[in-house]
Amino acid sequence: MTEPITVAAFAGSLRRKSHNRGLLRAAAELAPDYMTINIVDLAPIPLYNGELDGPNRPAAVQEFLNRLNVADALLIACPEYNYSVTGVLKNALDWASRQPTPDQPPSIQGKPAAIMGAGGRYGTVRAQQHLRYILLHNDVKVLNKPEIMVVRSGDAADSDGNIIDQTVRNQVEELVHALYKWTIQLRK
Repeated sequence: MTEPITVAAFAGSLRRKSHNRGLLRAAAELAPDYMTINIVDLAPIPLYNGELDGPNRPAAVQEFLNRLNVADALLIACPEYNYSVTGVLKNALDWASRQPTPDQPPSIQGKPAAIMGAGGRYGTVRAQQHLRYILLHNDVKVLNKPEIMVVRSGDAADSDGNIIDQTVRNQVEELVHALYKWTIQLRK
């Protein structure tokens, strides 16, 4: 019997028609039945403020952390802004990297993860490299292959940001299957 897993998926873009959000929708559509991909919206999360951290953190932050806590793995769609990750994505990771209480690990601590991204001429290669470095802080186990860096993503998506290019969809399907295997392997 195949073990079921739950994946918390989020994109570092706030635009509803973002190609990175489209990658997440494609992943949810293409995931096998034993893999549940829950897409988390980062828009409600306020900027990190240490004075708001702790037991009285904002409700949107607590909801985000709760969704990460129950996930077996992470799937991150990483746009590239100014050669790096977006402020939205870094902010969410700043909240998730904190220890909620002295006896609780951070929500992303040691979790398996996969990264993908859609962008312009270089397809988010630099942002993904920076993201891997950021995730080291919490010993997140990032899957190395396959890599998805969709170049000129406007050609791969429709006007609503949905991924319609079959080659990209095949890559996304390969990635979610690899993330599943990676997650099960790390459980042992």
